Amino acid sequence: MNIVDSHCHIDRVDLDQFGGSIESMLAHAKELSVAQFLCVCIDLEHFDEVFTLAKAHDQIYASVGVHPTEQEGKDPSVEEILSLANHDKIIAIGETGLDYFHIEKDTADWQRDRFRRHIKASNESRKPMIIHTRDAKADTIEIMQQEKAVAGVMHCFAEDWDTAKAALDLGFYISFSGIITFKSASDLREVAKKVPADRLLVETDSPYLTPVPYRGKSNSPAYTYYVAEKLAEIRGTSINDIADTTTNNFKQLFSL
Repeated sequence: MNIVDSHCHIDRVDLDQFGGSIESMLAHAKELSVAQFLCVCIDLEHFDEVFTLAKAHDQIYASVGVHPTEQEGKDPSVEEILSLANHDKIIAIGETGLDYFHIEKDTADWQRDRFRRHIKASNESRKPMIIHTRDAKADTIEIMQQEKAVAGVMHCFAEDWDTAKAALDLGFYISFSGIITFKSASDLREVAKKVPADRLLVETDSPYLTPVPYRGKSNSPAYTYYVAEKLAEIRGTSINDIADTTTNNFKQLFSL
């Protein structure tokens, strides 16, 4: 069995909690059948760290992009994103998107402009997007439609079925995180039942959103196992089936 963590921030994981090194953390993940990782960039100031991890480890891939809530650092042009994405280990653009939880919608023109630039870079590079959306589902889908976003994933999905369906209609994948293990997430579990099998991905978003049974503790890519296990329970199938399906989907989406 092989499970892929389709979205994690390995550069931010507390390694002291998982053996003290990248190697020990990866070994722990392998014990739980988690063997490939997409380490996601959230700002250009730390891009080199993310990229270095990907170059140093065959099982780690990386993205390039600036998270919608990042305001203090560099805000890249389309050309700058394309330049940084020009490497085989950089397989995605993002994470990008909209977040009106942290930023007032009426003052977020800069956020929407940044999102459009990332979509343009994704379409031009033909590298899929990683989309973050929080309290901004209508505007997120509208901009994706306006800019003719070609390919990508709605990461750490926590919205309703209508939003999932709109993203699916655009050809996007839906990735579920440890949120589906939370007691409060019954509505999200209903969405997870409906997503077509060939559009499913799993992730941890580690070091954030630690799944049950480790909720409240540090998160690690290893715990993608528990996300896959819960998704299998929700969909009435086996964890082996979820592992095979989501691994194949990851390879398909990112052309691996």
